[in-house]
Amino acid sequence: MKITTIGLGYIGLPTSILFATHGHHVRGVDANPAVVETLNQGFIHIEEEGLQKLYNEALQSGSFEASLTPNESDAFIIAVPTPNKQDAYKSCDLSYVISAVESTLPYLEKGNLLIVESTIAPRTTEDVVKPMLEAAGFTIGEDLFLAHCPERVLPGNIAYELVHNPRIIGGVTPACTAVAKAMYQTVVQGELIESSASEAELSKLMENTYRDVNIALANELAKIGLDLEINALKVIEMANRHPRVNLHSPGPGVGGHCLAVDPYFVAAASPTFSPLIQNARRINSSMPDFIVENVEKLMEIASNKKITVFGLTYKGNIDDTRESPAQEISEMLQHAGYDVTEYDPHVAHANIAIEDACRDSSLILVLTDHKEFETIPVSATDVMDTAQILDTKTIVKEHDATLFNLGNMHEAIRKIPQNM
Repeated sequence: MKITTIGLGYIGLPTSILFATHGHHVRGVDANPAVVETLNQGFIHIEEEGLQKLYNEALQSGSFEASLTPNESDAFIIAVPTPNKQDAYKSCDLSYVISAVESTLPYLEKGNLLIVESTIAPRTTEDVVKPMLEAAGFTIGEDLFLAHCPERVLPGNIAYELVHNPRIIGGVTPACTAVAKAMYQTVVQGELIESSASEAELSKLMENTYRDVNIALANELAKIGLDLEINALKVIEMANRHPRVNLHSPGPGVGGHCLAVDPYFVAAASPTFSPLIQNARRINSSMPDFIVENVEKLMEIASNKKITVFGLTYKGNIDDTRESPAQEISEMLQHAGYDVTEYDPHVAHANIAIEDACRDSSLILVLTDHKEFETIPVSATDVMDTAQILDTKTIVKEHDATLFNLGNMHEAIRKIPQNM
C-alpha cells in the first residue's frame, strides 16, 4: 500500500517506520521543515530504542520519504498532537487534527482509508471528522473508510509495542473496521480488537485515566505518610502483598502527552459525572508544589542554596520533557531563589559532567527514574557541600550519601528545629 502519515512525532514517526519496514511505501508529512530535513538526511529526531536502526532499513529499501505535503495514497494516518486548551477542563484541542484532515482532502480518492491515531475526545471521529469528509462528497463506509485506531505504546519501547500490543480498530461502520483491520494485520502481531470509533476513543482515554487515578491514590498516601510520620513506601510494599491489591508508586507528579492529558478530555466531555477523575488530576498536579515545599524544609539547615536536579524528562530513559513535573519543579525552585544545576544525560543542555553538576551542592533531587541514576558515583557526592539525596522516584540503589525518599522524608524534616 501507499500510506501517508501526517505528524512525525513520538507516535507518527515510529508508526511510519513500522509500515515502511513491512512492505508498504510511506510518505511521512510534518509541518516542521527542520524535522523533514533531518529525516531526509538519514537521522531520526527523537530518542527511541532501536528506532534509528529500523529507519536505516526503511531508507535502504526506499520505502520511506519525508515531506511537507501529502500525496495520493491508499491510506492516510493522522498522528498529530491534540494540545490542551486553556479552558476550565483543559479539553482536547482539535485544531491540528482538523488541519491534518483538511490537508488530505485534495488527495483523497474513492476507496481510500483515513485513520485517526491522535488521542481525541469521545465522539470526535463521528461528530467532527466524519462530517468533514461527507462535506467533501464521500459516503463513509462505502467509498471512503474512516476509523480511530489509538496508539497504546510505552515510550522507550515503542518499536516493540507497536508490533506486539493489542490494537483497537474503531471503525465508523463495520466496513470501515474491516478495511482498517486488514491494513494493521500486515504489521501488528497482537490482537486486533474491533469496536466503534467512539468506543475506541473512550477506551484509550480511560486506559490512561485508570493509571492517573491510581497514581493519585499513591501520591495522596505519600502525603498522609508524611503527615502521620509513617513510611508510605513500606506501607505500599506490604499492602501489595495482598493478592488483590496493586498500589502504584508515588512520585513528583505525572507528565507526558498521555497520563497528564487524557483524563482532562474525559472530564471535559462529561464534567458532571467525572468528579473522581477531576480530583485525581488535582492531586497529581499538586505534587510539584508538595515536593518544592518539602525541599525548602530540607534546605533550611543547608549551608548554601545550591540544589542539583537529576532528571528533566517526564519518565525514565527517554528525552521527552512534555508536561514534565521534573522540569516544572526545577523552574519553581529557581524562581524561589535556589541555585539549581540541572543534570540529565538524555537532555542536551543538561548532559554535563556529573561532578560539575554536583559540585558544592547541598542536595541531589532525583525527579526522573533514568537507569543512570541507580548508582550515584562517589566522585559526585564527594564534591558536594552536603552529601544528601532526596529520591522522589525510588530509583537510587548505590550511593555514598544520606538518602531520603517519599517514604522516610519525614525523618529528615522532623529533625529540623521548628523555630527556624
